Amino acid sequence: MAMLLDLVSWVLIVSGALFCVIGALGLLRLPEFYARMHGAGVTDTLGVALLLIGLMLEPAHWTVTVKLVVLLCLLYITSPTAAHALIHAAHASGLRPDLAVDPAAGDRPQDGE
Repeated sequence: MAMLLDLVSWVLIVSGALFCVIGALGLLRLPEFYARMHGAGVTDTLGVALLLIGLMLEPAHWTVTVKLVVLLCLLYITSPTAAHALIHAAHASGLRPDLAVDPAAGDRPQDGE
């Protein structure tokens, strides 16, 4: 039973790390600010949540698990709120979505288009 719990824990930890890496790549590859914020916000929340759940399954003292649960709850409140606040501030300052970008082609519109 302990081996199965360790296996599930490591699968969750590795999955969370992969989601965080995919989010970092999304910050580099996505074409504009709003798409980057969406990609970073979703993968950050899911990746860190998987990491924390995987760490909760590792054999440790129960106080460590309680602290990780509190951290997970805090993460689920603050991460989407921070992403929303950044997007709202960008929109309020006049940054408009770049709707002319074709994400499938990966091209960016030229100035004046």
